[in-house]
Formats: sequence, C-alpha cells, structure tokens
Amino acid sequence: AMYHRPDVVTLDYSLPDTDGAVLLQKLRKEYPDTYVIIVSGQEDVATAVDLLKEGAFDYITKPLNFEKLKVLIAKAVKQSRLVAENLYLRQQLRGKYKFDNIIGNSPAIQPVFSRMEKMLHTDSTVLILGESGTGKELVARAIHFNGTRREKPFIDINCGAIPADLLESELFGHVRGSFTGAIADKPGKFEVANKGTIFLDEIGTMPLHLQMKLLRVLQERKFEAVGSDDTIEVDVRVIVASNQPLERLVEDGRFRQDLFYRLKGTQIEVPPLRHRRSDISRLAIHFLEEFSRRYRKPRQFTTEAL
Repeated sequence: AMYHRPDVVTLDYSLPDTDGAVLLQKLRKEYPDTYVIIVSGQEDVATAVDLLKEGAFDYITKPLNFEKLKVLIAKAVKQSRLVAENLYLRQQLRGKYKFDNIIGNSPAIQPVFSRMEKMLHTDSTVLILGESGTGKELVARAIHFNGTRREKPFIDINCGAIPADLLESELFGHVRGSFTGAIADKPGKFEVANKGTIFLDEIGTMPLHLQMKLLRVLQERKFEAVGSDDTIEVDVRVIVASNQPLERLVEDGRFRQDLFYRLKGTQIEVPPLRHRRSDISRLAIHFLEEFSRRYRKPRQFTTEAL
C-alpha cells in the first residue's frame, strides 16, 4: 500500500505477479494525480500506446535509455506539480471565502472582508470608497446577497451616468404632467427597491439639492415624487460608492457635510490591484476557468505564465 502520493510512478508493463494494465487502472482510480510512465518491451509498443489512452503519461521501451527516462520523469514531475499548484489555488478560490464573487486572500483585501462581515446583519448605510475598477459594485452586491435582504431587490444606479435634471425623477419617481414628457406616473428606484437594497455609485456627482433629499431618506425613510405632495415611505438599505475622496468634495462645497458625516462611520475602502499583487494569480485562474467553461476548451497556466 502507498502511504503517500508520489508525483510519478514508472510502471513495468510485464510484471511477474500482476498485469501492468490492471495496475495502471488501479493507480488511476486511487491516485488520479499521480503520473504513470509505462516501461515496455519493443513487442508491447502497441499496448503501451493503448495505455496512453487509459491515462498513462508516456511510455519508454527496453532496453532503457536512462537519460531519456530522467527527462521523461522530470517532465512528469513538472506537470504534476503544476497541476497540484492549480488545484491548490482552485480549492482556495472555492472554499476559503464566504464572498465568492470577490476573489482574493492578500493582506490588503482582508480588511474589506472583515468590514463586510460586520455589515451583513445590520441595515446601516454603507459607503464604499475606491478607484474606478476596484470592484465597488461587487462589494455592494456581496453585502446584499449575503445579508438578510438577499431575497429582495438589489437596484443599482450610476449617479454620474444620468443627467442631473433627470436624476431626481430616476431616484424618486414623478407624477404625470410634472414636467414636459412626463406622460404617466413613474415610480423611482427607491420605491422599486423597497424592502431591498439600492446601490448609488458615483455619489459625489449628485447635485446638492438631491443630497438633501437623500439625507432625509436616510434619516426618516420618506420622500416625495417629483410634482407630488404625497409622502412615500420606504424600507430600503442604502449603499453608496465614490471614486473620489468625499472629504475633498466637502471642502470644495460640492458635497454636504452633514451627509458625509452620516456616511463616514460605515465606510469600506477597496484597494486597487497594484496593492494586492498576490491575488493576481487567483484572479487569473478564476477568469481562465470561467472562459474555459464558456468556450468548452480546458486550459491551464504554465508555471512561467503564473
């Protein structure tokens, strides 16, 4: 019996007490990650080739050329360890993180996970800070879909992508006739997100008068649609994000100080990838596996590529 898993086994096809093909089958079943090199006589070459189809790594014929055998073994060891490295990283990707849409284990990303854990079972407003492309929306989605509101709507809106004169209607809705083109009542995103979460990206671009309206929603859970005097009450968790430091916007008079202080206590800072370089191989393997599945073309990285 084997009490450890060897990287490579050289298996003589013509053994006195067992059949090489049977032993290969047993090895492949019990030790699927072990590479097997078949040693065969010249007369057994056809059989050795058949064993390649059964999962053998390669074969070599007698009389043995030991230099060639050493090269084969080195090649098998390198491939075995590469597969083990890929498997180890895949297991880390699958099993280690509760927030499986965020890949990483670097020291820089750990505080993000810790902060997110603390936010899951509360309804507090969350401010996510980070440069463009750092994954702020991924963090917002992870908080929602791992929290108590996971079965309710998650509504995301990029405040910077909507013209300022339309943003109020988009967020809070409007009634028919409240402005040119308002041909019917329309609920806003806050109303659509009721019982769930609304994610407001690029919050720093929001006009000051809408910041006041947002502050009221955070404090009182109330607002009025554009053109209406009727108050709408909602139960919504608010997550906001900014790629600009809000303190600087406050200093410049472009962001309300009272809103900033309302948000400041529950902020999460998402680091850029250049500060979490050890996560690059994990991300690379994650995306390679995703595309391999999508296009049904299994691929692995070489050690050099990683």
